[in-house]
Amino acid sequence: MAVTVKECLELQLLEVEMLLSMFPKRGEFNLDEDAVPSIQRYLRNAGGALPPQLEYRIALDVGEAKVKVELQVLLPHMYPQVAPQLFARSDALHRQQQLQLNTRLASHISSLDSGDLCVCEAVQWVKDNSLPFLDSSKTSSECASKGVRGKEMLHRMWIYSHHIYRQELRKKIFDCAKKLNLTGFCLTGKPGVICVEGLRENCEEFWHDIRYPNWKHISCKHVENMETEGSIDNLRLFRGFEDLQFQAHGDYGLRNDYHMDLGQFLEFLKQHQSGHIFQILFGVEGKLSDN
Repeated sequence: MAVTVKECLELQLLEVEMLLSMFPKRGEFNLDEDAVPSIQRYLRNAGGALPPQLEYRIALDVGEAKVKVELQVLLPHMYPQVAPQLFARSDALHRQQQLQLNTRLASHISSLDSGDLCVCEAVQWVKDNSLPFLDSSKTSSECASKGVRGKEMLHRMWIYSHHIYRQELRKKIFDCAKKLNLTGFCLTGKPGVICVEGLRENCEEFWHDIRYPNWKHISCKHVENMETEGSIDNLRLFRGFEDLQFQAHGDYGLRNDYHMDLGQFLEFLKQHQSGHIFQILFGVEGKLSDN
């Protein structure tokens, strides 16, 4: 018999209860305060709109040194019938070790029986298997301190949203970019566009953080990677993280539903050697007026 979304969400809440009992201390288990109530409301009235996907983070202490490793969890509505999205990260891991750790984690989860709850299993696997990657990362750091340097990779993400209005959301975007040493810009209004560039793991963390817990109508339209033997700063197109607010037109009513002047935005992109991105973002070729 086919499993329903309602049954899957009920299982997800049971697993959250188990995890809360395993990680009762403050800061160990981080979950948006409305995440569980929104699912409970849906279960009481299953005919309504689906709740946001359940998303949370678990802080783990690994090894005798108790190195911090965070497991980020995003559950599709049909989990555990479909696999969860899991990502382990740590400030003690270089990007290559982090990639290898998550590849191994994904492989382990895919080997488990479909339909079984597996976040608790993932937690235990990360605790049992992170140490070799942490040791490898430490060795890499020691080599780097002796002057042995590998190539650096600049990662640039172009993110499109239906709109960006709210002040608290804009503050989150700017605070996150500053924390992660990312340059780029945020175009406020309708549509909304964000560009971030920096180290790959920092860009990916930014992408995860701004979507948390559930930002609808947002997508990463394009990614660029450039390798250098020098500093990635030499490859940046932007010197800081800019707040773009071009002259807008349209309705300034209660909905604040206004469109940004995309001609000015195209001019800005061309000034930063990125005119080709306009068509990727909007599906049409950008042309400037002759005025």
